Amino acid sequence: MTRLYAGVAAAAVAAFLGGSAWYVLSNRGDDAFAQCRQGQIAGGDIGGPFTLVNPAGETVTEAQVLTKPSLVYFGYTFCPDVCPFDMARNVEAVDILEERGIDVTPVFISIDPERDTPEALGDYAFNMHPKLVALTGSAEQVKAASQAYKTYYRKQPAEDEFYLMDHSTFTYLMLPGTGFVDFFRREVTSEQMADSVGCFVQAAEAAK
Repeated sequence: MTRLYAGVAAAAVAAFLGGSAWYVLSNRGDDAFAQCRQGQIAGGDIGGPFTLVNPAGETVTEAQVLTKPSLVYFGYTFCPDVCPFDMARNVEAVDILEERGIDVTPVFISIDPERDTPEALGDYAFNMHPKLVALTGSAEQVKAASQAYKTYYRKQPAEDEFYLMDHSTFTYLMLPGTGFVDFFRREVTSEQMADSVGCFVQAAEAAK
């Protein structure tokens, strides 16, 4: 991880925490998921409409993709270390949850549409997990989705096609009818993620 990335990531976390604090203070008593949260971050202005392209080349929206509890991650298939680790953790959590009778969709949104074509993402999803929904799009579509989720990414300078991307690494938990409820940092294990997601899903069911 470069110093630049570390600095930007720290700034992003600080902004995220500060921007969400007001929600926690004003909704503490009405938070149906209070017992599930890993910290003081409650649901807020994270997530929203997006239009992207699936491996079949079809244009899809968030309404078509996020039909079940979903773990949403922004990365790229050429990522040498961070993304593979994070996605392996995410799909392992999905498998743990499936064993517990909870159906969760892992979602991977590429921040590198220049290389991550629908065909490339189809191969990626096939090799990663049968449930994985992998999405790409035009540069404008990807930027809009990233902005909706308050994520950061930047292409590093390079003289060839073997460039790297700096990017944020949060995984977002989205629930149908509710939207964003929490996020997971890189140090969270698959078992911890599964426990937390299970808590949120059960709380959502109880609140119906």
